[in-house]
Amino acid sequence: MRKKPTYYLGNFFIFLSLCGFLFIFFPVLTAYLYPPSLTAEERQSGYTLSIPRIKAEGKVIENVDPFQKDEYMSALKKGIAHAKGTSLPSENGMSFLFAHSSGLPWELTRYNSVFLRLNELQKNDEIIIKYKGEKYTYKVADKKEIFPHEVEYLLKQSPYDLILQTCTPIGTDYKRLLIFAQRVTP
Repeated sequence: MRKKPTYYLGNFFIFLSLCGFLFIFFPVLTAYLYPPSLTAEERQSGYTLSIPRIKAEGKVIENVDPFQKDEYMSALKKGIAHAKGTSLPSENGMSFLFAHSSGLPWELTRYNSVFLRLNELQKNDEIIIKYKGEKYTYKVADKKEIFPHEVEYLLKQSPYDLILQTCTPIGTDYKRLLIFAQRVTP
């Protein structure tokens, strides 16, 4: 008995769908299982962030305008962006850092998924920032999901020393996940 051509066509489309699925999710899965880490040279640079619980590390690019898409998209290809107008770790006040949780499969670099597992952070988890040779430690105090138009966290005085932001759910820009932290060391 001979199989009909539609049988082979169906198998072909199933195979094609599986290949497309792997193409889209393999980079994210790889970043989840083997998170990017800094090189020794990058660790010696002026500004880095590390979150031990989720094994996230990244170089921070200073003074990126969060309201200029071209500027921040360029910075996010190189690491984590520090929002212009917010405090640096050596200063008093709130520091706002943002990065990708994922990106387009053909655009993924080792920096496009720094905050991939940010949603796993819980109260009292540690965040370490190294800035100009000094180490600053923060503890997670709160987290929340907001819509993109809710920018008041950048515009008003914050009781927190550090806010981290990424898009959520992973692979979309539907909402923003904010992690609020308090400094525990100078």
